[in-house]
Amino acid sequence: MDYKAKIDLALNNLHEEGRYRTFIDIERKNGAFPHAVWTRPDGQEQNITVWCGNDYLGMGQHPVVLEAMHEAIDATGAGSGGTRNISGTTVYHKRLEAELADLHQKEGALLFTSAYIANDATLSTLPKLFPGLIIYSDALNHASMIEGVRRNGGAKRIFRHNDVEHLRELLEADPSDAPKLIAFESVYSMDGDFGPIEQILDLADEFNALTYIDEVHAVGMYGPRGAGVAERDGLMGRIDIINGTLAKAYGVMGGYIAADAKLCDAIRSYAPGFIFTTSLAPTIAAGAAASVRHLKTDQALREAHQTQARILKTRLKGLGLPIIDHGSHIVPVHVGNPVKCKMISDRLLEDHGIYVQPINFPTVPRGTERLRFTPSPVHGPREMDALVHGLDDLWSHCALNRAELAG
Repeated sequence: MDYKAKIDLALNNLHEEGRYRTFIDIERKNGAFPHAVWTRPDGQEQNITVWCGNDYLGMGQHPVVLEAMHEAIDATGAGSGGTRNISGTTVYHKRLEAELADLHQKEGALLFTSAYIANDATLSTLPKLFPGLIIYSDALNHASMIEGVRRNGGAKRIFRHNDVEHLRELLEADPSDAPKLIAFESVYSMDGDFGPIEQILDLADEFNALTYIDEVHAVGMYGPRGAGVAERDGLMGRIDIINGTLAKAYGVMGGYIAADAKLCDAIRSYAPGFIFTTSLAPTIAAGAAASVRHLKTDQALREAHQTQARILKTRLKGLGLPIIDHGSHIVPVHVGNPVKCKMISDRLLEDHGIYVQPINFPTVPRGTERLRFTPSPVHGPREMDALVHGLDDLWSHCALNRAELAG
């Protein structure tokens, strides 16, 4: 076996398909978000505006968060020193879990190093607690949910995206006494569409199924206290397990689940992804707790965020660009070709100082390649003007169709 040749072949295939992923070397500047500095391939530095980050509200540079992190690192040092079971549980971790349980109005919460690990570890562990568990998973669930369901070794059913009738058919086809869980998302990050939460919960009640919702792209941004779409719609109390992240709207790092206290205890006790992982640094937990606490009361920031998203979508529609608009804060622009998607991304960065990463297969299906913009409350009129003018110019140069709106 020529191992080197196999590696070369795999990488060459990505280059030929136009979907080889390139890291953009940027340095965020404290207090200047969404502006950053890009180190070009020739070593020169260029000022840019980041339009694809998941720090949706700019909390990664909020003074409340930074102050809490400075205090924690001065008090405790850099790392946690171990797993949660072996010396890695501190007062900062417990405070953060208490904040998260309160946020979602659940008895308990369990902190993980990322929302990916939280999804994977929880979904792969549940069949240990409920032998014979059947998991019904939305076809467009995040890779972390898919991996958790795949690894658990139990039965799974995949229902068509947001298709409640298909979900019903699958539920009806299985034994009524089998343990069941429905796993879905509140906001799907690539199209920005919402899951039919209430309809799924009604089915769960009818078929005696547990429910598991991923609110990663909604926590901090929806609901009167930022607990997500389920809180906004008055449905949070009907959901059994809520997954969220601390690395997007909260601007720090980490993931979690919120649920009944005994269920959290069982996941804590049985999930290898929790048991054998070094815990988050106390300074990270302190910053995340401060961010969660602050956003419980900062409705004005959430409203400003939604306003900026609406303005950007309106302006891009005015240009006739094929944006996908399902009413959320995510603004995808459909390109449909990986080479042209990368070309527009490169030109925006190099010629206009605008950074947006191309989204290609396998993140999205082939033929649906896109640019995914994430406006924030601090993307002002100047930044938005530059983006709109840059896209207007490049769309014509790449000979892309403006007439057929994608959503």
